[in-house]
Amino acid sequence: MTASSIPSRAVRYHEIGGPDVLQLEHVEIAAPGEGEVRVRFAAGGLNPVDAKIRAGRSRIQLALPVAVGREFSGVVEAVGPGVDDFAVGDAVFGSIPQGAFADAVLAPASVVARVPEGVPLEVASGLALAGQTAWDALESQNLHAGDVIVVSAAAGGVGGILGQLAVARGIRVIGTAGAANHEWLRSRGIEPVLYGEGLRERLAATAPDGITAVFDQFGPETIEAALALGVPPERINTIATDASAHGVRNVGRGAVHPPTLDALAALVADGTLDVPIAATYPLSEVRAAFEFLEAGHLRGKVVVTAE
Repeated sequence: MTASSIPSRAVRYHEIGGPDVLQLEHVEIAAPGEGEVRVRFAAGGLNPVDAKIRAGRSRIQLALPVAVGREFSGVVEAVGPGVDDFAVGDAVFGSIPQGAFADAVLAPASVVARVPEGVPLEVASGLALAGQTAWDALESQNLHAGDVIVVSAAAGGVGGILGQLAVARGIRVIGTAGAANHEWLRSRGIEPVLYGEGLRERLAATAPDGITAVFDQFGPETIEAALALGVPPERINTIATDASAHGVRNVGRGAVHPPTLDALAALVADGTLDVPIAATYPLSEVRAAFEFLEAGHLRGKVVVTAE
């Protein structure tokens, strides 16, 4: 270990498999270089795609060993040359390609944003990937007040944020979810519809004048129902399954965009956007965190925290 680096624990895996392949290992984190910050980890949001990659069920393949985690929040503990926008002690959140689930996170300053006062770090930790994914997907459809959209898995990490963003823009939102989440959806201005068998008929009854666009976070069930109802394929967006198999769109998050992160955090701060935390686990219990995530039927984000 060099004098400029610091010891850290990091969640990694060396083989494809279930949550049991996850290990909390000792690594070293370098001093921040040009344009970088080093953040003392406070919390990090789990994402379903990370579980799919680890299990070998994604088209995304990463070289082993894989350092786990993309979303994070924490406090800046060191800044590299050329960083003028952040200082030691700033509360920030952001996203990196991998390796965010560690005691210390090294990241380009260009992929982090400040956490506003009053926004818990656990909540901020789920905004950089899930939040911007929702934002970018919604932006891709050029919607306006009065449009009618369907959001599947509408109480989940991405779906819950996307639905609320749309409501704030005056769009009518129908959200599919389990019955246990219907009351929360109503509280956020989203009209709940039960997923599962009979979905097409329930959607037709709820929106008899038609559906403008569909945002899928669940899988083929939602896409097939939308196509059967005559929603044009180009107006259906999925991040949950192979879009090409259904001839629909696949717009997820683009490059990390700090102004979007600032806007999302501001919406949380003023109460427009509610990001529920389904459960929190310390880094040492990251296996249990992924087991909980992969069981499904969640409201909001699963988060790992510093010890």
